[in-house]
Amino acid sequence: MSDDDVTRIDVRAERPYEVVVGHGLLGELPALLGEGCRRVAVIAPVALAATAEAVREDLVGSGFDAIALEVPDGEEAKTPEVAAFCWGVLGQAGFTRTDAVVAIGGGSTTDLAGFVAATWLRGIRVVHVPTTVLGMVDAAVGGKTGINTASGKNLVGSFHEPAGVLCDLTALETLPRHDLVAGLAESIKCGLVSDTGILDLVLADPDEATQPESARLREIIERSIRVKADVVAGDLREAVGGPLGREVLNYGHTFGHAIERAEDFRWRHGAAISVGMVYVAELARLAGHLDDATVDLHREVLTSVGLPTTYAAGRWDQLLAAMRIDKKARGDLLRFIVLDGLARPAILEGPDPALLAAAYAEVNP
Repeated sequence: MSDDDVTRIDVRAERPYEVVVGHGLLGELPALLGEGCRRVAVIAPVALAATAEAVREDLVGSGFDAIALEVPDGEEAKTPEVAAFCWGVLGQAGFTRTDAVVAIGGGSTTDLAGFVAATWLRGIRVVHVPTTVLGMVDAAVGGKTGINTASGKNLVGSFHEPAGVLCDLTALETLPRHDLVAGLAESIKCGLVSDTGILDLVLADPDEATQPESARLREIIERSIRVKADVVAGDLREAVGGPLGREVLNYGHTFGHAIERAEDFRWRHGAAISVGMVYVAELARLAGHLDDATVDLHREVLTSVGLPTTYAAGRWDQLLAAMRIDKKARGDLLRFIVLDGLARPAILEGPDPALLAAAYAEVNP
């Protein structure tokens, strides 16, 4: 690994840390674990068991007492039962406040591992090693952690900043294409709400934007990380509210999370958020916030990389019920981040139920 191959993005949070982007980054891991760290728990999904074991062995070779915890793949890992399993292992191994967790995997793994680290002894260090586009540009950066319950997604969680994030782009070379494409939804979101240059990069060559080894995809990832880093630096705990705070990163997520719940989490997160962004764009148009051309641009950029923009008819009651318990709601009022134009986010609170239903009709096939 040469220094020229590494990009370092500062997250100026309460406890500043770096997001490192490049190839062959695991040599940076020991320094991030902190002085006094003796025990390390490497948490990874079943599909990455071999990678986790290699990291564990490398840490042992560096003098750490490292263990590997295998958790389910995808959203199945984000349950109270899996979190309790991890707590049990940490307890049996005698983890103290100077010890650490390393998360290897996609967004579900970093959400779970971050939550486990946040709650063990009221907080121990965690280093994220995301292996998907979604994990790199969204889940691993910003300190949000969480698990799902029967009532909804990420309703139990904590804010817990990582000690560092290592985005090793080599991992993307073996990532299934549909997972890579799904992760691009969060990058496109960053383009719509903040950095329109991301949209230009995608539309100029959608095929290259989905090639794991391409310089274009790397630039999209790095620009997306910078958007999130800038937002969370000023509003770690989503306390600012409105389009100037962290809430802007929820663009498309209220309807997208409702789809995930309606589908019992069988839809990939990015696919659901893709439809969610088209839904909220249509809602903004109907409410007089957004012009037709920008709504059309949503569909153009999302479909260019193969993301869905429609969802089945006949499920409105179920979706509306899910949106009402979304953590972004305020009392009885549904609350949406919308756009007044590209990179001009705004708040739409308590829209007319007729508009909500009409926007749903616009995303039906």
